[in-house]
Amino acid sequence: MAKFSIPKLGFLLLCCLAALTEATYMKYKDPKQPLGVRIKDLMRRMTLAEKIGQMTQIERTVATPDAMKNYFIGSVLSGGGSVPAQKATPETWIEMVNTIQKASLSTRLGIPMIYGIDAVHGHNNVYKATIFPHNIGLGVTRDPNLVKRIGEATALEVRATGIPYAFAPCIAVCRDPRWGRCYESYSEDHKIVQMMTEIITGLQGGLPVHSKKGVPFVAGKNKVAACAKHYVGDGGTTKGINENNTVISWNGLLSIHMPAYFNSIAKGVATIMTSYSSWNGKKMHANHDLVTDFLKNKLKFRGFVISD
Repeated sequence: MAKFSIPKLGFLLLCCLAALTEATYMKYKDPKQPLGVRIKDLMRRMTLAEKIGQMTQIERTVATPDAMKNYFIGSVLSGGGSVPAQKATPETWIEMVNTIQKASLSTRLGIPMIYGIDAVHGHNNVYKATIFPHNIGLGVTRDPNLVKRIGEATALEVRATGIPYAFAPCIAVCRDPRWGRCYESYSEDHKIVQMMTEIITGLQGGLPVHSKKGVPFVAGKNKVAACAKHYVGDGGTTKGINENNTVISWNGLLSIHMPAYFNSIAKGVATIMTSYSSWNGKKMHANHDLVTDFLKNKLKFRGFVISD
């Protein structure tokens, strides 16, 4: 029978422990690693199915634990008026979000899901939440500090229900009052809409000194990720028809509908939502020139783009 000395046994044990540690260590879960390193490590581990699932956002009514686990869903939302119960309390909202989140964290890679909601004039889906005027009413105040404070209040109430992401603000420049969503626009004047992007600072918090342009920033547990929408030209459709075609030159698009996005990106907005309208006949969701070449490459937007 072979005999081992105590030093040799100790060495073998250390080797086994080292191998075990190396096998279970995942760089993407290590907050001490640079962000780029963590992203690359996670991406190389993901299967195609997991990548597809992470790019998918589903309505909360179908976000069962099984759906989250089986399809690796990356995000969940409450559609307009979608609530966990009539007159649901903040505790009920938190319980729902936590249940969904636990299912996401139990998957192979343990990637947390992101829950988003249309908190567009206060936390308007929630019973007894503070409701503020729609954007058209706020635009006439010409008071960016007021909308910043509204953003701060909204962020607090959204986080109080366990939700970290608000689909706001809408920074459309409504050029035709026949558009049924004109009330979501701060103004027909892009300069006023630009002023009102200060609500992003209220929702997300002020940028740290020396922040990199285009890099998203959310200040902490009392703040939420904001969403500038709808990129771009949603308020300029022909005859104000919703989801229609915005017929305008490149210079016109840049000078009227684009400026508020410059301000939003400068304020560190976390996400930008593409419009379901078209620009000169091309659907915005399919517009590689505007979404990839201009928004991501030219403007250096480093948050994520979400579809409408």
